[in-house]
Amino acid sequence: MNQKTKSKLEVTSIYIFLAIVAVVIAYPLLWTIGMSLNPGTSMYSASIIPEKWSLEHYRWLFTSEDSNYLIWYKNSIFVAIINSFASVVLTALIAYAFSRYQFVGRKYGLYAFLLLQMFPSLMAMVALYILINMLGLHDNLWGLILVYIGGQIPFNAWLVKGYYDTIPRELDEAARIDGAGHFGVFFRIILPLAKPILAVVALFNFMAPFVDFLLPRIILRSSENYTLALGLFNFINQQFANNFTRFAAGSILIAIPIALVFLFLQRYLISGLTSGGTKG
Repeated sequence: MNQKTKSKLEVTSIYIFLAIVAVVIAYPLLWTIGMSLNPGTSMYSASIIPEKWSLEHYRWLFTSEDSNYLIWYKNSIFVAIINSFASVVLTALIAYAFSRYQFVGRKYGLYAFLLLQMFPSLMAMVALYILINMLGLHDNLWGLILVYIGGQIPFNAWLVKGYYDTIPRELDEAARIDGAGHFGVFFRIILPLAKPILAVVALFNFMAPFVDFLLPRIILRSSENYTLALGLFNFINQQFANNFTRFAAGSILIAIPIALVFLFLQRYLISGLTSGGTKG
């Protein structure tokens, strides 16, 4: 077998693999879209896209007096924005300290971050529940935000710290020669070059309140405080409930704010990758 034939086989294999992955990803999505357009309540349909499709479930989510969907959407966006912003600020500062400074406990602090990532969050649920009750934040969105921000610091700080370490320290020294202080180096050198990883942190932390079910289930009790994942779960969990089509419609709409944030952060991701350290 010559090199040209071998290369064609490798390319063909790659395309076949990508096609299989695309089908695996697209099929459940298309089925969910079709189910949301099904006029009935059943999760089963003769075809992926119903012949007699309808938008009645989407209209019900936004116009029915029995629907709290808009409230859940507002709660999720509020938690997502606060969580994303606070996580980026805290992570950027914490990672900067661990990356650029030597202090007592630095080594063991990094080990602690690494160790905390090895345990599932489920192990801390009882402690978190007690802590939230002690703070008087049970059934409160701020309690959920506090848990999100604190729980994601170890992973985010370790991730961003590793990225900071790839930024040459010579740039810090050059900035200090020009008269920059600690915050000057941080804001003028580190942050512009760390846009890609900070964009990733912002996106992941924005997504969490939309897709997480476990933490809201433990902390939130009132329907008016539910996030989308918890609220939609009740569509199919309540006694005699069979609202699979409404559940599908509500699930599809979750992707809209996440997609918008991704498109917004993509600009910063690209600019961070293309900006050099000597760019004026």
